[in-house]
Amino acid sequence: MSAFFLSGNSCPAVKNILILDSEGKRVAVKYYSDEWPTNSAKLAFEKSLFGRTLKSNARTEAEITIFDSNIVIYKFVQDLHFFITGGDDENELLLATVLQGLFDAIALRLRNTIDKREALENLDVIFLCIDEVVDQGKGGNPKHGCFSNII
Repeated sequence: MSAFFLSGNSCPAVKNILILDSEGKRVAVKYYSDEWPTNSAKLAFEKSLFGRTLKSNARTEAEITIFDSNIVIYKFVQDLHFFITGGDDENELLLATVLQGLFDAIALRLRNTIDKREALENLDVIFLCIDEVVDQGKGGNPKHGCFSNII
């Protein structure tokens, strides 16, 4: 067990966090991976992912899927769609915990009024929550986000 904590790759990694509206447009996104090098590649990924998950019923609990060799955990609340992406070798339970932690932090800060209008009015709070949940590579692989306050 101690070898897990001593290894250089012991920190689970988040590739991106996406919050999209009900039309698949960006509300708040943060990428921690070079897998999508250009903005057009990021937008294409977001559009494809949104289209793939649109018919899902992820309103009561988070759903898990594999998309383009990535594990994606997602949840829909009101008119917002929350996504966390990790590599196909990541632990989906940890990624789900990150999603739930992010959602709970945002819900607390927005006083449980989670919709697009409220999110856009408090975008600084949303990005603060994202930055507090995922540390940009400190303590782990600098190309990925490392969980900071969750585990």
